Amino acid sequence: MKRRVVITGLGAITPYGEGAERYWENLRAGRSAVGSIRLFKPERVASRVAAEVHDWSPGKIVSEKELKRLPRVAIMAIGAAREAFADARLDPTQLEVDALRRVAVILGTSSGGIEFAEEQYRRFFTGEVEERCYPFAVSSAFVGMLSSEVSIAFGLRGLSHVVSTGCTSSTDAIGHALRTIQYGTADVVVSGGADCCITPGILECYGRMKCVSTHFNDTPDKASRPFNRDRDGFVIGEGSWIVILEELERAVERGAPIYAEVLGYGATCDAFHRVQIMPTGEESARAMTIALEDAGLTPDEVRYINLHGTSTPLNDKTETAAIKLAFGRCARAVPASATKSLIGHPQGAAGAAGVAATLMSIRDSFLHPTINYETPDPECDLDYVPNTGRARDVEIAMCNTIAFGSKNAALVLGRWEGGRAK
Repeated sequence: MKRRVVITGLGAITPYGEGAERYWENLRAGRSAVGSIRLFKPERVASRVAAEVHDWSPGKIVSEKELKRLPRVAIMAIGAAREAFADARLDPTQLEVDALRRVAVILGTSSGGIEFAEEQYRRFFTGEVEERCYPFAVSSAFVGMLSSEVSIAFGLRGLSHVVSTGCTSSTDAIGHALRTIQYGTADVVVSGGADCCITPGILECYGRMKCVSTHFNDTPDKASRPFNRDRDGFVIGEGSWIVILEELERAVERGAPIYAEVLGYGATCDAFHRVQIMPTGEESARAMTIALEDAGLTPDEVRYINLHGTSTPLNDKTETAAIKLAFGRCARAVPASATKSLIGHPQGAAGAAGVAATLMSIRDSFLHPTINYETPDPECDLDYVPNTGRARDVEIAMCNTIAFGSKNAALVLGRWEGGRAK
């Protein structure tokens, strides 16, 4: 039999600042984290809004020497992982070598240290000799470094992998973490995701693709507006959301706090287009169905859906269609909210951001709102928990994600009540 897997720790560094509780407090209150871009001068890009991380202390996470060597995404991942370990009441420094070999790191990111690389390459190509390229620019910037830096920071000797599947990256990472524990490769997995790609180069490319919001540069808090008729694109975001997954019996034996059980995971590919999703939503729906089947559940048992909800015209309409396909007659009865309405789109970390919000919803029996819901789109007609949060008992929840490259992924989480997942 497959081993059962629970989430025992949560850490986050988000556009609201440091800490998972701070993240949840702001989501509950419906406060937008979107503002004008401050990380660089945005005059040359069409979209000048973003959900940036400012209120944090990287110097308290890594040494001054490492501050110069590491990309911001790695520092955020290490900081969120440290909080997650503390939250799980698990201290890696107290583990023997054999136990450390059973602790894996599987993280999701779409771009790794691209902001670090972009800055290093700018120095070289502009000929700014006094700001020479850092000698480890390549190794610090490539995608695979993210899990390596977390493994090194905590001395974790289990497998160290990065999943990079675009916006489904951290959903897929948690899905692979689930399988890793289920089949006995590890007992504990540090998973989730981090992304920091608010850069001139990335935003210029997104602007040319016409997939980012440009109509709300003067009112940034209104820019991310999933499922509204006047939505015009996503708002780029950043941050890190890390969870600790453990084999159930181990977690119970050591008296660990348990947020939820990870019940199911499903992933598919539209095989349709490199940046557009299949308009019918059939493969996204199939990912959700696979996740439910993996969990041994039916659609009518789901009490909440955390949506991908990017605020792009095609994505929101297609995700709505996919939910109708997957949930049938139950689709309009299950409340579903879009975390990205509040924090923008943190790219490969988006799935983990949704999982973090969902864990808190399960814990507190409360759903955060989809904000900026002002002019409903007739083709988007589900219960999006508009503008105001809602008390709701959440026994079973689904987290849905969609990515460039025709990828889809979904997770099912269930409340843990001491004997079984509800």
